[in-house]
Amino acid sequence: MLIDNAEVVFKAGHGGTGIISFGRMARSGPDGGNGGRGGDLYVKAASDITLLNQFSRKTIFYAGNGFPGKKGRKTGLNGKNLEILLPVGTSLIDKETGETTLELNKIGERRLLCVGGKGGQGNWEFRSATRQAPEIFQPGLPGEEKKLILSLKLIADFGLVGLPNAGKSSLLNELTNAQAKIAVYPFTTLSPNLGVHEGKFLADIPGLIEGASGGKGLGIKFLKHIEKVGVILHCISSESKHLIRDYKTVRSEMGKFNPELLKKTEVILLTKSDLVDEKTLEKDIKKLKAKSKTVLAVSIYDWESLEKLKKLIHSNGLIIAFSQ
Repeated sequence: MLIDNAEVVFKAGHGGTGIISFGRMARSGPDGGNGGRGGDLYVKAASDITLLNQFSRKTIFYAGNGFPGKKGRKTGLNGKNLEILLPVGTSLIDKETGETTLELNKIGERRLLCVGGKGGQGNWEFRSATRQAPEIFQPGLPGEEKKLILSLKLIADFGLVGLPNAGKSSLLNELTNAQAKIAVYPFTTLSPNLGVHEGKFLADIPGLIEGASGGKGLGIKFLKHIEKVGVILHCISSESKHLIRDYKTVRSEMGKFNPELLKKTEVILLTKSDLVDEKTLEKDIKKLKAKSKTVLAVSIYDWESLEKLKKLIHSNGLIIAFSQ
């Protein structure tokens, strides 16, 4: 099960304490060193969309604390930095204010999130002409702490959307190395799946139903994943007796969730085309072209149709190339 939302606490390391120390020789004076800096905490974007699953059991993460100062005016070692890998497409939201503090939108992007605390001063730093044997030191300062909500929105070139059992997962499996679960009953896909076809990312968004934007079915849990998709591949099963109604249902729920989704480039895929005769298929394509200029009949058992879909995926002029 893909986790796409998590509450966490990230904390940089505490600065090491300074120490009180005096040299062994008479009149050698104070020589207590400063504490080391606390470790910094970084976040880095990676391609693995399951990385938020790491927060299902552990929700508090600390960078290393700085070490205490040493004798002979030596500074303690700095704390170890910590790097947290997050899925690309993750937004970091301040839990208290609700404001988005950071978005990771590029694989490999690395950002400093929490700065480690400064190390405290040892008694060497407090010496003076009038205070030659100070027994004073500073504890280190705490590192930055952030209480966050991590929210993942899949970033993909193409998003497969449609009603349950529209053939989205089967297409994803055929085009990529994804292994999405498929079956003949609704809601087989309970979480988004991501696959790669020759450098192009495709996301399989769990099936929408009428009322999804209001919480029915799987609700709006996965609608957010469409927001960062470049092109929508709207899958409609050739088996359906109500093609236009199916189309309008999905479009309506997308628009209710976020009207901007309706402005995205859309391609209609008439799936499972092997299950109907050629005459019916031509008639259905004509119906759907009244809703979208680009309609492609496709079946995982039809090599030629899959090749056309692959060509579409890699075409820069989607509408021009396939609307004829």
